[in-house]
Amino acid sequence: MEIRKRLHELTQNLYWTWHPRVIEIFRDIDPQLWREVNHNPVELLARLDDPTLARKSAELALDARISQAFHQMQDYLESSDTWGAWHAGPLHARPVAYFSAEFGLHESLPIYSGGLGVLAGDHLKASSDLGVPLVGIGLFYAQGYFHQRLDESGWQSEELFASDVNKLPIRRAANDGGVLRVRVETGSEQIWAGVWTARVGRNRLVLLDTNVEGNGEYHRNLTAQLYGGDTRTRILQELVLGVGGLRALAAMGITPGVIHMNEGHSAFAVLELARTLMERDGKRFADVREEVAGMTVFTTHTPVEAGHDRFEPGLLTATLGPLRGQLGICDEELLALGRVRGEDRGEPFCMTVLGLRMSRSHNAVSARHGRLSRAMWHGLWPHLGEDEVPIGHITNGVHVASWLAVPMAPLYHEHLGPHWLAQMYDPRAWSGIDSLSDVEFWEQHQILKANLADYVDRCLSRQAERRGAPPGDGKARPRLDPNALTIGFARRFAQYKRGDLLLRDLDRLARIVGDPRRPVQFIFAGKAHPRDEPGKRLIQHVCRIACDPAFAGKIVFIEDHDINVGRHLVQGADVWLNLPRRPLEACGTSGMKAILNGALNFSILDGWWAEAYDGANGFAIGTAAEHVDWQRQDALDAGRVLDVLENEVVPLFYQRDDHGVPHQWVARQKRAIKTLAWRFSARRMVLDYAMRCYLPAAGAIGCSFPMTVWLWPRR
Repeated sequence: MEIRKRLHELTQNLYWTWHPRVIEIFRDIDPQLWREVNHNPVELLARLDDPTLARKSAELALDARISQAFHQMQDYLESSDTWGAWHAGPLHARPVAYFSAEFGLHESLPIYSGGLGVLAGDHLKASSDLGVPLVGIGLFYAQGYFHQRLDESGWQSEELFASDVNKLPIRRAANDGGVLRVRVETGSEQIWAGVWTARVGRNRLVLLDTNVEGNGEYHRNLTAQLYGGDTRTRILQELVLGVGGLRALAAMGITPGVIHMNEGHSAFAVLELARTLMERDGKRFADVREEVAGMTVFTTHTPVEAGHDRFEPGLLTATLGPLRGQLGICDEELLALGRVRGEDRGEPFCMTVLGLRMSRSHNAVSARHGRLSRAMWHGLWPHLGEDEVPIGHITNGVHVASWLAVPMAPLYHEHLGPHWLAQMYDPRAWSGIDSLSDVEFWEQHQILKANLADYVDRCLSRQAERRGAPPGDGKARPRLDPNALTIGFARRFAQYKRGDLLLRDLDRLARIVGDPRRPVQFIFAGKAHPRDEPGKRLIQHVCRIACDPAFAGKIVFIEDHDINVGRHLVQGADVWLNLPRRPLEACGTSGMKAILNGALNFSILDGWWAEAYDGANGFAIGTAAEHVDWQRQDALDAGRVLDVLENEVVPLFYQRDDHGVPHQWVARQKRAIKTLAWRFSARRMVLDYAMRCYLPAAGAIGCSFPMTVWLWPRR
């Protein structure tokens, strides 16, 4: 059937995940089924027979739309007029190998847990848009992370699932010998990994999967679950990711010119790179070490100690024994690569230290995080002053087309010009926001907010029905007020993110949210790690407060936070709340997504917000100072968040003209978009990596980049 064939072709490149016209085609075929399959077009097609598809096509006149979408995709894929085509020449011969333990490209491909993975997905998409040749390398987690389920008391339980690979846009990689597999040696054993590939616009994602013939049951389950298992499982996962990932590229005929490690999980890749260079050139490890470092870019993502994997020396040497032998180094030399004090035999092996030692380009993910990282890892460069430690920063950004609400795009198109997406990283391109009328902007935002209220109601109804409530019972439940000030908070529930901070003074909070003239409501979402009991208690505390009659309909918790939940929240909230304990927020990106859709950030001055806030483009809680006693700091911030909410946020939101338009609020929204959208886009981020890291690492050290490269596309 011709229509099925053409639709199938559209599903086989994740290009569709950031192109609304393609998404609308699949949604319009069967909106209810589209929701049921979690917006997965491959499964949607699998569940529709040919007669139904033909009937839908005729009713909706899909032929022309499908043809147009297909040709637009082909034009995108075949275009040679990209930034990368003109400026990233060396990477076309030898692309960037971008390693990450997780990739969040879309909710229908559940191989991510949170912000790190979503950042990696946005990096791939932006690289494709810019024409920067890049191959993502990760693991295929058949059981993903987990579905979060909350019981009547608000306690989180984890529901595992198994992905059906036949309903995912991934394919088995093959070579001349058939289905491609790579081998990784460990101790006296060997691990086989199959290779899956996915097309992400102009680039590729390569995923390794140990559930293949030749492995015993334990090794077959190594890649089953993201961040699951014990320490041995973790180190073997990271061995497969780093060493197996490079071997998979070699088997596919891909020779990277740059290795970019997104956090330390993949740091074993530098050892495999050293082994291949030694084998190629007949050199010793000491002779190739500088060459490896020159090719390697390392990004550290967190100051939280738990985010830096550490392994006991015995486990490390047992696991890497075969590779260590091929490198021609002894156990102590190997262990020293992952120790701050290389000679300290009592220090465990740290993957972040390995990444920093074996790379020449290392960066944090915000200006503040850069300063903290230089202090945190000063011991690796004891002969330098702290300010001289060679860890810079490239602040994270978000992929605009993936997070912008569809109704907002025409406004930007009209007032910023038809090429605004391609020019978004030029601050001058955003000046047109001032020409957008307050009334038009406010009305559009109100539509997005009403859509969010409907979405939250559907989510709460499903949650209630899953717990045993009869269908339709939600009529008795207070619904969100689409006219009330709506504040979103969707983060991983870890203690330092302080999801309960504003719940410290419930009497005062009840007065604020219960004001009939100026109502306020909060939407919470987020998962706690399965082994994080304190994080689960935070969720339970929020849920119990939400059940209190004083907060009924004023505080809600949406379970099973994923990309889809996050998308709805950032597109419809008035305010985006962030409450990390300084200085533990390395960057944070959810607030960047909210800006694009007209939300204002209301945040502690940490991470990206510390360099973004200018006094008139959002709201700040406290100052950038830190108290030595974190409990005292929490108490101070708990008061400050309610102070700012009550005295600044609420009054400004409800200061309206005779037509109900809050002009001063809208002015702040416009300023946020104009001053922040260009700075915190993934295009700007990838350009920074390309010019400051990738091209120098690929050997284009002497090249310079005039500011004209920011004004792409050419005119």
